Amino acid sequence: MAAPTTQYAYRSLKALGLVSAAPSYAPVASFQKPDGAVKVYRYSPDGRYFASATSTSVVILDADTAAVVSEIQYKGVIDLAFSPQGTQVQTWERHVKPADGEPPHLNLKVWDTVSATQITAFTQKAQDGWQLQYTEDETKAVRVVTNELHVYNPADWSKNVVDKLRSEGVTSCSVSPGRNPAVALFVAEKKGAPASVKIHSLTSLSSMSGSKTFYKADKIQMKWNKSGTNLLFLTQTEVDKTGKSYYGESNLYLMAAAGQFDCRVTLDKEGGIHDFAWSPNDREFSVTYGYMPAKTVIFDVRVHIINDFGTHPRNFLAYNPQGRLLCIAGFGNLAGQVDIWDRKTLKKVCTIDAPNTSHCEWSPDGRYLLCATLSPRLRVDNGMRIFHYTGALMHVESIEELYQASWRPQNAELFPFGGPLEPAPSAGISVAAVAPAKPAAAGGAYRPPHARGTLTPTLFKREDEGGAAYNPANGSNNFPAQGNGRTSPSFQSRGRRTIPGAAPPVEEDATAAATSRRGKKKENQKKNASGASTPLAAPVAVAPAPVAAAAKLEAEAAALSSDDKKRRALMKKLTAIDQLKAKKAAGEKLELTQHKKLDSEAEIRKELAALDVK
Repeated sequence: MAAPTTQYAYRSLKALGLVSAAPSYAPVASFQKPDGAVKVYRYSPDGRYFASATSTSVVILDADTAAVVSEIQYKGVIDLAFSPQGTQVQTWERHVKPADGEPPHLNLKVWDTVSATQITAFTQKAQDGWQLQYTEDETKAVRVVTNELHVYNPADWSKNVVDKLRSEGVTSCSVSPGRNPAVALFVAEKKGAPASVKIHSLTSLSSMSGSKTFYKADKIQMKWNKSGTNLLFLTQTEVDKTGKSYYGESNLYLMAAAGQFDCRVTLDKEGGIHDFAWSPNDREFSVTYGYMPAKTVIFDVRVHIINDFGTHPRNFLAYNPQGRLLCIAGFGNLAGQVDIWDRKTLKKVCTIDAPNTSHCEWSPDGRYLLCATLSPRLRVDNGMRIFHYTGALMHVESIEELYQASWRPQNAELFPFGGPLEPAPSAGISVAAVAPAKPAAAGGAYRPPHARGTLTPTLFKREDEGGAAYNPANGSNNFPAQGNGRTSPSFQSRGRRTIPGAAPPVEEDATAAATSRRGKKKENQKKNASGASTPLAAPVAVAPAPVAAAAKLEAEAAALSSDDKKRRALMKKLTAIDQLKAKKAAGEKLELTQHKKLDSEAEIRKELAALDVK
């Protein structure tokens, strides 16, 4: 991956205790651009250190002064990770298979942050979940190896493994935060045996405090609440065996660390789970799920619904660090709309348009939202925008190739957010420079020419716009089952084929149809016995009803005078204009051509009045 060409760091006046002051968006003067192409950067979780990796070294800076703390002279670093208190830093490079007789490639290394000396090293082939996981106090670090969980003492790596747990088939783990840390182990399905998540206390690793078994789980995503008392985990399969989804099946489960409660989170809308997030208050979590438009719901820790936000095209959730505001957004292949909700009143604060956002993150003070467009997800319009929670755009930074953007971590308790919502401060000068022109109105979904200027039928509306709920069977092709010679019931029940656009076949009365079939059978038998059939009367040519009706309309149109034809055309235009007026009154956006039609109403009525005078 190409490297970012510039590194930016921003300092907020709120960090100095001036909570009501506007942030400063000027680059930190003491920060020096690293030499060479930067592969990745990381802040330490406590915000004390800033590390950036180039192709030749890793430079660690003091985040307050930008002074160099240490430099790790090591090539090929692809990823970085700090320990929770920033005392140690891990580096990962691509694994290289050693030649015969050579020692294994130790591509995961642990370094002392201040002295830049290597402490220990491991072999870690995959980049996904590569780093060791520490407890918050850094008294323990854990790592999954083949069928085992290894526990280390970060204060003394010379002791190697201080504790271990045998677990057949374990593939990943997650260490809880809080004062009494626990570790959750995931074992995937294998040979008909169900998958499972087991929770063990790190103070007594051999004892298991909770266990949950389930099927349909090839991979897992685990999230602990802030105090480490409850665990949410999302299970997913690569393939949906029911055929309803291209993206596989997903289920959400809740487990208490102490083992007194566990359940599957029951969701009332069919489809996948797009995102889920714990509130910082530890007492609730939010889930957005279902076929688009997705549904978003807040649950308590006993999976009772607190609030239902309805259905909207959204797939991203994020509480601000204080838990006062909830961001519900639609990114990726969605339009990029961001809804900010006040969790205290459950009222929407604003809706923000942030198209092409590939990274979204709340500021530590919970007042600002960073929306960045990153490469290689998108290679044009890279940059970042900072919004106030009221929806006001505060700052814009365009960068030709932006690969990473984030806030510097800080303690959210320094920025209380319990009072009334504050108005937005004045925007930075960058906003006035790049946004003087009003953006053009969105054109909406494509509509064929014959459907423009008319109301959208309910069949084609999204569920949040008044349409019917999504049904996976709608629009699906039910073909004969392959390989067994049998057809599905839905295929057998199709009946007679019809030609698109043709008149529907006339349904016969069941008794008349049966009588007709018996008559034809007798006639065929008589023909076969005599060798010849009795001549039948010539059939009377009867035009199908739709064809006859069309011929009648054409005859009536031919009988009209030129003025009558013109009057009928004008009336048709006025009918379309009335439909557009109703559409506009309902709050729907009109296209430019539709606005022109509305403007032509006076001229059309004038022409119609002139014809009436004649």
